[in-house]
Amino acid sequence: MRFGPIAAAAFAALLAGGVARAQSVADFYRGRTVQLVLGYGPGGGYDVYARLVTQHLGKHIPGNPAVVLQHMPGAGSLRATNFLYATAPKDGLTIGAFARDMPFMGVLGHNPAVQFDPRKFTWLGSAASGADDSYLMYIRKDAAVKNIEDARRPGGPPLVLGATGQGGGGNDWTVLLRDLIGLNIKLVSGYPDSGALFLAVERKEIDGRSLDYSSVRSSRPDWLKPDSDMRVLLQFGRATRHPDFPDAPVAGEIAPDERSRKMIEAADISNTLARPFAAPPGAPEDRARALRAAFAATMRDPEFLADAARLRVDVSPIDGEEILRRVEKLAAAPAEVLDYFRKLHAVAKDGG
Repeated sequence: MRFGPIAAAAFAALLAGGVARAQSVADFYRGRTVQLVLGYGPGGGYDVYARLVTQHLGKHIPGNPAVVLQHMPGAGSLRATNFLYATAPKDGLTIGAFARDMPFMGVLGHNPAVQFDPRKFTWLGSAASGADDSYLMYIRKDAAVKNIEDARRPGGPPLVLGATGQGGGGNDWTVLLRDLIGLNIKLVSGYPDSGALFLAVERKEIDGRSLDYSSVRSSRPDWLKPDSDMRVLLQFGRATRHPDFPDAPVAGEIAPDERSRKMIEAADISNTLARPFAAPPGAPEDRARALRAAFAATMRDPEFLADAARLRVDVSPIDGEEILRRVEKLAAAPAEVLDYFRKLHAVAKDGG
């Protein structure tokens, strides 16, 4: 059977339409598995959020794929962030979650180990923005340092704090506070994940650590009890004291000068990207739209919210467009601010 040119073109268009229909978003995802790569090991706040999203996201993606969690700890989640950007498949079947500080590290562009541009990720959103949260410096009550005055006393005993690695909030915030506020801190970094840090505190290897209030509520609620061996020395990542910790000052209150306050305010922007989720750059646009919509729907899902409430974690989401706007705001910060953070991260990397 032969076709004329017009009939052949019509037949080709019909075939193309059939292929397009076969590759609809729902058909693509149906029966498949989406992998969520997390830049931390089990047991910490990022793990809690990642597990929650893993449990509920699939029912909001067209075709209802399974969603599985893969832990990829290393370098404060830098390993996983690089993987998501440069190596992970870009077909919409891989998404990731990593430290809130990773976008800022990408903006600074000072670290040769950073292999990503945060403005090019396919941002899905952040499960929390810190609106009802706070970053807390927890220390043991039997530590030699009892208060801020002790921590700032020249020649006094150092406050020994633990952290994962460069890019992790516990690492970068600790170095920032030591530098800007003059706290006498000895930082022991390189712990593989939050679970290892909890154990190090409880075994008295270190005096304390910094982490989100929501992470304490979900992972170590006993730290919140009046008879706990732990207490909050300082809070940061927010402009005012959290009402649950009225006696613990925020970093901006005790900053010694306007320059220090400006630097802390810039760091606070990064802190609002509290629990970011993204897909690799270059994901097909229809699947990217579906993933963004599914993430937003998950944040409104009554079952997701009930599970989050049971675990006592903050859900105050922002969408992918808002993440990108905040990343652009960081990139547009004055040169003095960006240069300061480049130097700060260099100190953190070298352990200085």
